[in-house]
Amino acid sequence: MKALIKRISSDPLGLLGLCLVTLMVVSALGASIFAPYDPIQLNIMDRLQGPSANHLLGTDQLGRDLFSRVLFGGQVALKVAFLTIGSALIIGVVLGMIAGYGPTWLDNSIMLLFDTIRSVPTIMLALAAVAMVGPSITTVIFVIAVSSIPNYGRVVRTQTLTIKSKDFVKAEMLMGASLLRILSIHVLPNILGPLLILASMDIPTVIALEAGLSFLGMGVKPPTPSWGSILNDGFALIRNTPWPIIAGSIPLVLATLGFTFLGESLRDLLDPKLRKLL
Repeated sequence: MKALIKRISSDPLGLLGLCLVTLMVVSALGASIFAPYDPIQLNIMDRLQGPSANHLLGTDQLGRDLFSRVLFGGQVALKVAFLTIGSALIIGVVLGMIAGYGPTWLDNSIMLLFDTIRSVPTIMLALAAVAMVGPSITTVIFVIAVSSIPNYGRVVRTQTLTIKSKDFVKAEMLMGASLLRILSIHVLPNILGPLLILASMDIPTVIALEAGLSFLGMGVKPPTPSWGSILNDGFALIRNTPWPIIAGSIPLVLATLGFTFLGESLRDLLDPKLRKLL
């Protein structure tokens, strides 16, 4: 891990991405320490204030400190991103390896399932889920995770099909190695690199989806702070003050840039084909 961080730091964009991601993670995990106010505390007397020494990003229409809400909103964004990517990754790896190493009929069935999921827009799936169980952070995680499973499943299936045709895998099979050993020892380690790259590139997409669903009222319930709900409040108040829009937009932009730069750097380091060209 230290060697990987050192190699990432040698790339200017990779270093910038690593710094932005570290800043986001530290500020979110330490929100209760760094936030000067309770993010849901109302103070009508201080409503719609601009940035000042007391309120670094100003206040919203209920007098809540926007800087504190942005910090705690980072916790929501990271929770959704890591739980969504983690669950989608695990399910996608299992289904992808089964499809790649299983019989043709099972492969076709899993691919049909992936195509069916991909054919349903994420917003439509979110609307259906919200209609059935109501808006919540659990609903957001479920919707985005289900929509993300085919991405990982297809990558794993393709890699599995490639690896299982290799001579060393065929030799293992002739020697009587079990399917579990082949998948865990030979297939899984060889697909971790591409999956890590894909996951790091998907995190900003997931964060933006969570913010978009919360902006539309299909995500995190008020008064829980979320970058999307901050943007929603700011959109309604855009003629009165621009600061809620700015406060909600800045962390989204920084998170997108940070994880994108970090993902690009990881791709350059972990992709064997690209590494040969460097």
